[in-house]
Amino acid sequence: MAANASDEQACRVPIKTDPRLDALLKADPNDPNIEISSDTGDLGRTGDAELKGNVQIRMGQRLMTADEAKVDAEKRSVKVSGRTEYLDPTVHVTGEGGSFANGNGDFTSASFELVDGSGRGAATSAQLLHESVINLQGVRYTVCPPGNEDWQLKADSISLDQETSMGTGRNVRLDFKGVPILYTPWISFPVGDQRKSGLLFPAFGSGGKTGTQIVVPWYWNIAPNYDATFTSRWFSSRGYRIDPEFRYLTERSHGALDVQYLPHDSERDDSRGLFELHDVTLFAPRTRGLVNAGYVTDDAYFEDFGVGFEGTSIVFLNQLAELRSDTGHWTLLGRTQNYQVIDNALADDERPYSLLPQLYAAGRWDGLPLGFGATFDAEATNFYRELGPEGIRLDTQPGVSWGTGRRGAYVQGNAAWRYTTYSLSNTAPGVDQSLSRSLPILSLDSGLVLERNAGSKQQRVQTLEPRLLYLYVPYRNQDAIPVFDTDTPDLNMVELFRTNRYVGADRVGDANQVSVGLTSRLLDATDGRQYLRATLGQAFYFEDPKVTLPGESPDDRSTSDLVAELELDAFKNWNARLAYQWDPSASQTERTEVGVQYRPASDSVLNAAYRYRRDLLEQFDVSGAWPIAQDWHLYARWVYSLAEDKTLDQFVGFEYSSCCWSLRVITRRFVSSRTGDSDTSVGLQLELKGLSSVGVDNEAFLRDAIRGYSALPSAPGS
Repeated sequence: MAANASDEQACRVPIKTDPRLDALLKADPNDPNIEISSDTGDLGRTGDAELKGNVQIRMGQRLMTADEAKVDAEKRSVKVSGRTEYLDPTVHVTGEGGSFANGNGDFTSASFELVDGSGRGAATSAQLLHESVINLQGVRYTVCPPGNEDWQLKADSISLDQETSMGTGRNVRLDFKGVPILYTPWISFPVGDQRKSGLLFPAFGSGGKTGTQIVVPWYWNIAPNYDATFTSRWFSSRGYRIDPEFRYLTERSHGALDVQYLPHDSERDDSRGLFELHDVTLFAPRTRGLVNAGYVTDDAYFEDFGVGFEGTSIVFLNQLAELRSDTGHWTLLGRTQNYQVIDNALADDERPYSLLPQLYAAGRWDGLPLGFGATFDAEATNFYRELGPEGIRLDTQPGVSWGTGRRGAYVQGNAAWRYTTYSLSNTAPGVDQSLSRSLPILSLDSGLVLERNAGSKQQRVQTLEPRLLYLYVPYRNQDAIPVFDTDTPDLNMVELFRTNRYVGADRVGDANQVSVGLTSRLLDATDGRQYLRATLGQAFYFEDPKVTLPGESPDDRSTSDLVAELELDAFKNWNARLAYQWDPSASQTERTEVGVQYRPASDSVLNAAYRYRRDLLEQFDVSGAWPIAQDWHLYARWVYSLAEDKTLDQFVGFEYSSCCWSLRVITRRFVSSRTGDSDTSVGLQLELKGLSSVGVDNEAFLRDAIRGYSALPSAPGS
């Protein structure tokens, strides 16, 4: 439960800004002069003084007050008695007498507060060293605001270094709600919001496949741009697992290394683990490297250790490395990509091909004379798989374009020639191992953007944006060409205006058609904010498309499916999304996606969604995070499959979060295997703010599960 930064700041009770502190902040910290005032006093010839009544002594940015004081001018020291108070820009101390000399102070029976409100307490004695270090003896320390002692460190000694934002204690007992919960001979903890190495507070839980869980994280703040978390996990049904995570951010690169390792799974009698590396490195201003790789020891790992039904849907792990360079006109890319198949039920001939390697080049030249432009795309890929045809594919597509636009209207013509050749191996007997395909691609794209003022005060702008694309691609028989990486994407407004109805180079769809689309927007006339966007589109075929993928039936319709999309942000705190696909020839719905969200603040959100794909899925998804009382939050999600008449995932959780501590309990039941088995997990986590969970993001699960949720509050309506 990472602390909510704004709430933390609001909870702090810094020392009230008064004229004394304002004056100290304006003073020269190196001023050698000493200013003294009191009701009465005796001043000696050497500058020594005995002062009584409302004594005030200021040295640079330090102020001391007392009932009585003795000043030694030669030693530049002060001894005070009675009620004593010390104030500087970092700390406020009150006590029953003490002394101050050479920049150091000693006080007895002292109470202290850090000026920024990041800590306070009491001690039998307090020593101030060179302004930023405070040594305390017989001490009680907390970051809870005055009047709240929900948690305290009680120690023989504590040292607070405000320059490094570190605190250390010896012979420390941690009390929570007056109950001792931890003793340690030594402890290190953060002072303020700075990241700090140290042991974080444990978490507890249980799961049907793992049993009782105890989680103990240790955070290592290596440097401002490096950190690591070593999380020890004990599963009563499985054994001990260590989860190290290393994160880095340098001038040229950023990324993370995550490892999960179980030396011995008592149920499987084997070691198990997961490895993931994510890295982005900038080798030059326009040259970037990317690594996104994962490896798991066995196909059941996610089912056994995942918390959520998402793990059961992982079919393979991506193992990708690429290098990309962008120049003024060219984009050059080299890539290797492999996949570790997790779902063994996936047939061998359906497993993805490895790219070993793939080379890609794309050139763009816009703004040529007379409105012309030119493009060149080329790709060479070596496809590898243990079963089925494999080999090298070379795909090139030079093109030329011409366009013009004026007063919201535009016309652009494009002509390209696509040539693809294959050098294959492991083909079936009698199948040609050298194949090629070439064809022209011609298109004419045109559109308008019409605007008019709307609203009672003309405060809105309404647009009408018709678009028309004519596409001609002649038919080429491509049945003999293997399918390495090509598929049919979901139909939407973007796909409707592409020049190939397939994604991938193994098929180029023949076309003699017109795609028609209409978009209307409602905008704010002053800042351009979009309140409403509605689109409608469909393609009309002059000839029946003939090219198909294996197992795909030829389309003999005169039109494509009708697609519609709606985005609505017209009402305060509300937004809605709709995507709809209708098959007019069969008079049936192919796809529906509807989502409604109410979000008055980033930590207060309600979502409801419905997803439908014909013959594939039909689901409801309801989620929310909401404050239900002072300091209390409720979290919940329910994903239900109507097609299977089964709950796929559900969780409910409560969180209490005060200025001083937080407690979250979440119980979750989810589909945990590909066979449909379900599992239940329960998690509990306690955070003592200012002492634990520094540097660890415990809100990630909720942000992923509840759309639009963030622990950081936002202004209503944002």
